[in-house]
Amino acid sequence: MRAAGEGEVAVRVLYISLDPTNRIWMNAADSYLPMIPLGEVMRGGGIGVVTESKHPGFAVGDTVQGLLGWQDYFVGVPATLSKVPAIPGLPLTAWFGLLGHIGLTAYFGLLDVGQAKAGETVLVSAAAGAVGSLVGQLAKIQGCRAVGLAGSDEKCAWLRELGYDAAINYRTENVIGALKTHCPDGIDVYFDNVGGETLEAALSMINLHGRIAVCGMISQYNAKAPAPGPRNLANLIIKRARMEGFLVSDFYSRAGEAVPKLIGWHQQGKLHYKLDVVEGLEAAPRALRRLFDGSNTGKLVVKLSSEA
Repeated sequence: MRAAGEGEVAVRVLYISLDPTNRIWMNAADSYLPMIPLGEVMRGGGIGVVTESKHPGFAVGDTVQGLLGWQDYFVGVPATLSKVPAIPGLPLTAWFGLLGHIGLTAYFGLLDVGQAKAGETVLVSAAAGAVGSLVGQLAKIQGCRAVGLAGSDEKCAWLRELGYDAAINYRTENVIGALKTHCPDGIDVYFDNVGGETLEAALSMINLHGRIAVCGMISQYNAKAPAPGPRNLANLIIKRARMEGFLVSDFYSRAGEAVPKLIGWHQQGKLHYKLDVVEGLEAAPRALRRLFDGSNTGKLVVKLSSEA
């Protein structure tokens, strides 16, 4: 590891976050961020401790989060880094499972983009994932009916423990039939994490002036050819519905609005999160695949070193 230069910091990475967007960054084309050339460090969110600083905004011992990359040490200009405050009663990893980019995605995706209101029905795909598991709970806090889609009976059982009104195993159940059963009044808000056939199913039951918050389309990230689009997009016209994509970075400037509420709901026992932790940097590539085969539950994190 080289020494920090003027205006730079060195950070020992404690944890890295594994997210579906890691797969997007591997593509041979730019997305909302530039592609990662072969041989470069994999881009990724992380939490770490400053071990050397030649930047006036950071001191040795500061805990920081940002794009630290898949590496044991980050050395560079801290353009994406921010300090992580200690919160009594919450472990550091809560900034991946409850707060940080996960919590902000769920909060603003549901409430700003989806505009969920009391009495409405909210459908969530990939509902047992890091974001989806929070979205359903936030919907219940808002007074909504929450219905989740997940890929196993165990995950569906966990969703019901979290307070979801219904959970659908999309691998074993007829999704359209199950939606008709569990969303008898239609769908007002669909929080989309997967795209594809599930998006088409949700569109078939979208209500007048319904909203679709497009967070991700993980079903298509490994596709070798473009997947067929939903055949019923005309429902957006018929129902005067709105479908909007978003990035969590759109809302970083408003983090101060969301974080205290997320912490408060968690402390009140209304909002729970689960971490799925694997050990060691060498485990990261294989662990990332779990996001695509559905074998993870909650927030997938890699622990690189101890916090002490």
